[in-house]
Amino acid sequence: MFYINNNLMALAVIPGLVIIVYVYAKDKVEKEPVALILKVMALGVVSCIIAGYAESFAAMFLPSYPSGTFGYAFINAFALAAFWEEILKYGALRIGSWKSSNFNYRFDGVVYGVSSAVGFAIYENIMYVASYGFQTALVRAFTAVPLHAFCGVAMGIFYAYSKKAAILGQRSRQTVFTILSLVVPMLIHGIYDFLAFLGATYILLIFVAIQYVVAIKAIKYLSAEDYRGGFYPKAREIVYSTDL
Repeated sequence: MFYINNNLMALAVIPGLVIIVYVYAKDKVEKEPVALILKVMALGVVSCIIAGYAESFAAMFLPSYPSGTFGYAFINAFALAAFWEEILKYGALRIGSWKSSNFNYRFDGVVYGVSSAVGFAIYENIMYVASYGFQTALVRAFTAVPLHAFCGVAMGIFYAYSKKAAILGQRSRQTVFTILSLVVPMLIHGIYDFLAFLGATYILLIFVAIQYVVAIKAIKYLSAEDYRGGFYPKAREIVYSTDL
C-alpha cells in the first residue's frame, strides 16, 4: 500500500487532465461524448496496470545489461516500455472507441488516442509520485505525462485514417495505418526512454521540446481542417449499417 497526500495527488493528476481538456476544446466540429472519453481513459488506466505485469514477464526472456549501458537502455526503452505500453494503450483505444458511431471525424481519433494515453499516464504518474514525491511530480508534469500525450496524438492520427480506410473497404490501407498507429508512438516513446535511461538529459529535453511543437501544430492543423475530415457523408450510410 502507499500513501499520497492531496497536494501530490493533484500534481499527479492535473497535468493529464489539462492535456485532455485542451484536446477536447480543439474538437470544433462535433464534441465527443464525455462519457465515452472517460470510458477510454478508464481503459487506459487498465492498460497501465496490465503493462507492469507484461513488462516484468517479458523481461525474464530478454538479455540483461548493466544499468546505464547502451544495451540496458535499448532493451528497457524499446523492447519493454515502448513496445508493451503502446500496444496496450492501442488496445484500450480500440476496445473503447472503434465501433462507436461517435467516432466519425478525423480529429476524433486524436481525442480518443489522447484519452487512452492520458488515462495510462495519470495512473503511472500517481505510482511514481507516491514513491518519489514532489520533485518527481514537477518534472513528470512537463516531460513524461506530455510524452504519453504526444504518443496518443500520433496514435490517434493514424488510428483515424485506419478507421476511414475500414469504412471505405480499403483493407490494405487499413492495415498500413494500423501498423503506423503502433510503430510511430513506439518510436517516440522508445527514443524518449532510451535517452532517459542513458542519462542524456539535454538531448532528452530537446527531444521533448520538439515533440511539444510537433504535437501542438498537428492538433491545431487537424482541428482547423476537421470540417473536411468527416467519415465521409457518402460512406456513412454504408458504414453504420454494417458491423465494423
